Amino acid sequence: MDRSMAGHARSDRPPGRTADAAQRTAAVREHVRVLGGILAGALAVDVHGTDLQTLKRAPRRAPPTVSPADLEAHPGPVWDAFVPHPPGRFRWWGAERRFARRLADAEDRFAEAIERHRTFEENRRERVARALREQVEHQRRLDKATAEQHARVDAYERAVRNHDREAVTRYFTKALDRVPEPLDFPRRRKVAYVPESTLLAVEWDLPDVSVVPAEESYRYDRALDTVLAVPRDPLELRRLYQQLVAQLALRALHLVFGSDQYGVVDTVVFNGMVESVDLTTGQTVRPCLITLRATREQYQALVLDQLDPVACVRHYFAAEVSRHPEELQPVEPVLEFDLTDPRTIEAVDVISEIDARPNLLDLSPESFEHLVHNLLTRMGLDTQLFRRGTDGGIDCVAYDPRPITGGKFVVQAKLWTRTVPPSAVRDLFGTVVDAGATKGILITTSGFGPTSYQFANGKPLQLIDGTALLSLCHHHNIPARIIPRAS
Repeated sequence: MDRSMAGHARSDRPPGRTADAAQRTAAVREHVRVLGGILAGALAVDVHGTDLQTLKRAPRRAPPTVSPADLEAHPGPVWDAFVPHPPGRFRWWGAERRFARRLADAEDRFAEAIERHRTFEENRRERVARALREQVEHQRRLDKATAEQHARVDAYERAVRNHDREAVTRYFTKALDRVPEPLDFPRRRKVAYVPESTLLAVEWDLPDVSVVPAEESYRYDRALDTVLAVPRDPLELRRLYQQLVAQLALRALHLVFGSDQYGVVDTVVFNGMVESVDLTTGQTVRPCLITLRATREQYQALVLDQLDPVACVRHYFAAEVSRHPEELQPVEPVLEFDLTDPRTIEAVDVISEIDARPNLLDLSPESFEHLVHNLLTRMGLDTQLFRRGTDGGIDCVAYDPRPITGGKFVVQAKLWTRTVPPSAVRDLFGTVVDAGATKGILITTSGFGPTSYQFANGKPLQLIDGTALLSLCHHHNIPARIIPRAS
């Protein structure tokens, strides 16, 4: 074997154990690098909302149904093609008589040809007329279908612009469904729009902690003649996973606000869920590992490619992030998704006039406070109503007997149709501090603006708008609806 063949044979051998360890280490580090670049990768892609007018189908033309051969009239028979040649100068006996017979025969054939041509042309013109009628009818159906589709798009766009709950939810569902997930991450995500507060709630499934390699590197052990994994420090694994979760939350804000073509969302609530198996019970669980609420104004102030994701979500958005995600330690969502899901609060009957449920807006303020008291009682809280005018800003005090998460809650009920002003939220916080309460709850039949949500972030305040109130009533079998009064 010559030198070149020997060298080629050696190059085909599998790499040594040391090289194998180096390759596996490089693969782990590359995986960690990709995890650390999730947010940067999202920022590199232009995000823009769908202009719904682009959904309109272009007008279609009905295909021609007339045969090209039928488009033009066929020339009729010409006598010159039938007439026989007359006898020449030298006429044989009987030539005139034979010519007369040929001429009569030619006249008969010419007449037959004219009749055949007339019949053919009549049939051709009839075929053309029928085909044109069919084409016109086909075009009419196409134009009608196009007009109906354009009308549906226009109605959809009007509904989105008018903050219709179902239309906006559908718009953002489709926008987020188009977003691919990296590294085979879960694709389960839900959105729900709350028009009273121009708030979009997003429930997004995240990968569990196993997405971060448990191995930091690999090394070749000569004594054992094998490649061994060097385990990652548990604190480092937790840090990397928390960085990933924070990136995914900021990425979701980037996608939602970037997709808001019509400016209908002022506040986003993000709940990051993980579906996993609780090793202590073997049961499937879906804990919330991160929850935050962000206003458009807060989001627009960010420089996403220069910040630290964990510091941003924790300190800027006052997000709750699981301290021990590897143990599936949950956090309490700032807003339960079920309280925003329109499927739980839609009217039983689409004709409101025959809906037997009471309209909360028809209640007196005192009756509304009693309804809130009844609701809190059904939720398992010990409640005490205050007489109006002597409450010092408190309509109700509720006590949750549960350890750690329980405590004394001060409750205010606002039977309003307009957006609750931020001053009411600030006043509630002052009342919480003065009363030494664990939490303040403001319940309204209307909604809250982004300034109120921004103020409430990081504070022991829970804002329950009309949508969440109806959902709570639904879950606790209290018949209720909110129908604005005719102006």
